Amino acid sequence: IMSKGTVVLAYSGGLDTSCILVWLKEQGYDVIAFLANIGQDEDFEAARKKAESLGAKKVFIEDLRSEFVEDFIWPSVQANAVYEDRYLLGTAVARPCIARQQVEIARKEGANFVSHGATGKVKKTRNFTCSLKNIYIFLIPEFYNRFRGRTDLMEYAQKHGIPVPVTPKAPWSMDANLMHISYESGILENPKVRQVLNVFVGSPCLSLSGKHGVGRIDIVENRFIGMKSRGIYETPGGTILLKAHLDIETFTMDKEVRRIKQGLGIKFSELIYNGFWYSPECEFVQHCINKSQENVEGKVQLSVFKGQVYILGRESSKSLYNEELVSMDVQGDYDPCDASGFIRINAVRLREHHRLQGFSSTKQ
Repeated sequence: IMSKGTVVLAYSGGLDTSCILVWLKEQGYDVIAFLANIGQDEDFEAARKKAESLGAKKVFIEDLRSEFVEDFIWPSVQANAVYEDRYLLGTAVARPCIARQQVEIARKEGANFVSHGATGKVKKTRNFTCSLKNIYIFLIPEFYNRFRGRTDLMEYAQKHGIPVPVTPKAPWSMDANLMHISYESGILENPKVRQVLNVFVGSPCLSLSGKHGVGRIDIVENRFIGMKSRGIYETPGGTILLKAHLDIETFTMDKEVRRIKQGLGIKFSELIYNGFWYSPECEFVQHCINKSQENVEGKVQLSVFKGQVYILGRESSKSLYNEELVSMDVQGDYDPCDASGFIRINAVRLREHHRLQGFSSTKQ
């Protein structure tokens, strides 16, 4: 049978991508499996052998840890990127890193297609969009009509001798990297089900902060396509970096610049979550954020205890903090009489507001 072409599959070795690899082979594609090392605790050689045993034409295992930190995690920290006030985007920020290398492999190997295990419902679908033809497995009727859920996938795996880590004892999906680990689906899809104690197996970035439960959240979030989903996340190192960066940023950044930058950080978070890292608007936002960070440097002292991060002190050669100016014991270069004019000017607006309120009350 003539091959339909070569597809580079973003492969994890889990249930979904293992079944997808075999299914693509059934459909007549040559499959190149690509595993990205972004710091997850994984036996990559075992994953390689598994992909080869399932029929992968080639297997690429790429160490992306350095570029993941430098090109993706660090810009997110600089932006104070937090989606919907709580989620530090540990999974979402890894997708464009993986996709970039996947496309590079496809080009070098002359592949016609790329593919992945993202469903039509999840938030990460658009992260893999590129100039190559994309086989959205979970958007193909022949696939999603055959596999309506993880139960069907597990049955398919058993039928084709595909070993998978998912068992009834751990019925949820996990996604880990050096920044965080996430848990979703399975029994966790019921938002009132309390997280079981052994869900938190510990993220690859566990340190002293992880032992204290720093960066653990259980949330319901809004996906790009309009539905809500529940996610449980551990981001200990990222949480500490966020707290420290917020503190030194306030210490060194102009008030009005920071106010504008806060809005850009929110926009950047939405772009990451929705999969628009490689977009002109995201490039523009990153450029502005980079400009705001030129003087953001220094040291922050902190401690962690029982899920909390406490800032103890900070110092910076670029500090805008003027101890003499702010002191209550030293006059400094500040004339208190200047405040009287400032107060009167601001009072104009307030007087007019209350005058109108009084007028309205009189009429009633």
